[in-house]
Amino acid sequence: MMSEEQAYKAMFRFLEKYYELTQADDIGALLGSMNMKLFKDGRPADAAMWEEWQLAIREVLAAQH
Repeated sequence: MMSEEQAYKAMFRFLEKYYELTQADDIGALLGSMNMKLFKDGRPADAAMWEEWQLAIREVLAAQH
């Protein structure tokens, strides 16, 4: 099973590939706020993104039970 961070990076890569194909501005903006490489702490540029990601994981896991 993937860690939360590995899953986040996989989803980020998926969106990067989609952006490369479409050049969709909204996806580009989303990727900018999700980028984990901009700061030394390794968290997304928009700090709320990580919290939203963790909430999404909890919701998915709860729905499986």
